[in-house]
Amino acid sequence: MRYILPFLILSACTAAVPSLPEIQDDTCGAGEHADLIGQDATALERVLILGMVRVTRPGDIVTMDFWPTRINFQIDANEKIVAITCG
Repeated sequence: MRYILPFLILSACTAAVPSLPEIQDDTCGAGEHADLIGQDATALERVLILGMVRVTRPGDIVTMDFWPTRINFQIDANEKIVAITCG
C-alpha cells in the first residue's frame, strides 16, 4: 500500500496533453485530390482549390490549430506530395 501512494501523487502531477479531434469525414475535400499523392509538388500549381490550404515540408514550423475545412499537403524532401489531410 505504501508503494502505491507515491505513484498516485506523481500521476496527479502530470499534465494532460490535449488531443486533436478525430477526423470522421473528409471535411476538406482531400479525397478529391488523392491522385496528387506521389506527384511532384509543382502539380499543386495546376489545381484550383478554393478555401484554406496549407503546404508543409520537412523542417517547417507549423501551428497546432485545427481547421476541419483546411486541406494540408505534406511534401517530402524529394519535393513529392506524400500525404493530403484535413485539419
